[in-house]
Amino acid sequence: MRVLGVDPGLTRCGVGVVEGTAGRPLRMVGVGVVRTPAEADTADRLVLIERGIEQWLDEHRPEFVAVERVFSQHNVRTVMGTAQASAVAMLCAARRGLPVALHTPSEVKAAVTGSGRADKAQVGAMVTRLLRLDAPPKPADAADALALAICHIWRAPAAGRLQQLAAAQRRTTAPVRLPKGTR
Repeated sequence: MRVLGVDPGLTRCGVGVVEGTAGRPLRMVGVGVVRTPAEADTADRLVLIERGIEQWLDEHRPEFVAVERVFSQHNVRTVMGTAQASAVAMLCAARRGLPVALHTPSEVKAAVTGSGRADKAQVGAMVTRLLRLDAPPKPADAADALALAICHIWRAPAAGRLQQLAAAQRRTTAPVRLPKGTR
């Protein structure tokens, strides 16, 4: 499974591609940051993010895209930019028919470090260890993107099984329709 992880941001949008399967060693395919100038107009910045993500999709051909779920922050301006960058990543994936998964920051931290309250240094250290890298990816946005991809690789099989079970349960608990006149 090849996953593009996206840590959305308007100034720095972390991107990282990881390949592997749950229970097996993982391999980093690529990592980086799509940057936009803070002084540019928001619409122009979103176009730059779209171009950058499209370039990553073209170059690395992921099968899935994992994006950090935007959560409410005190700074409305920051959360708006993050949400807009997140939407661009989802749009790019949807345009290509790629499945998109949203993971919360605490879900990613728990998957990678074992604690949903881990700090950025702990996440970076575990990403380094799990991908057998020489040093943590810089900046932290890049490490977070790899952590998102790792989280998805590890959680996707379980999520798929849960969806299959839910669908089977819906089929077996469907209402029985009696023929007319037998009520």
